[in-house]
Amino acid sequence: MPYDPPPEIAGMSLAQLAEAVGARRLPPIEQWNPAETGDSHMAILADGSWTHEGGPITRPAMVRAFAALLMRDGEGHWLVTPVQKLRIAVADAAFVATDVTARDGALAFRLNTDEIVIAGPGNPIAARGNRETPAIYLSVRNGCEARLNRSTWEQLALMADAGLAVTSKGTTFSLVPG
Repeated sequence: MPYDPPPEIAGMSLAQLAEAVGARRLPPIEQWNPAETGDSHMAILADGSWTHEGGPITRPAMVRAFAALLMRDGEGHWLVTPVQKLRIAVADAAFVATDVTARDGALAFRLNTDEIVIAGPGNPIAARGNRETPAIYLSVRNGCEARLNRSTWEQLALMADAGLAVTSKGTTFSLVPG
């Protein structure tokens, strides 16, 4: 079955963005507690690319499928199924935010997996690093985050107020590392 990526987020209303978020059917990994653990021999590199046993995973559909099974806890990142919990090495963040748009008081981000995440109380934005080299992250789900790539960070900075803060769904987020 062919994959049709969602439309560009800049052309979508907040209602359409929310509908796209709601239409994504993710497995209920937060309900699964498998006893079997192991190593997936997979890694997510800092640029968002995925590898298995050192070789690149080049099929976007496979990356999207695996990404739906991701979670992070105090011990690291995991691919979770009802029967197994497999460790996955993550260099920085599990996802990369590749675009942002402001609509009706909300900030919507597109991830490298074509997912759409709307920032707000449930998906906060966090500034890390330092003033010279800030790193901006967006909470995605199940403890996983997306790091904003450079162009998305620049887009967001242009949307910020004079104090370098942005507001989404009534919550204000500083873009200046603390």
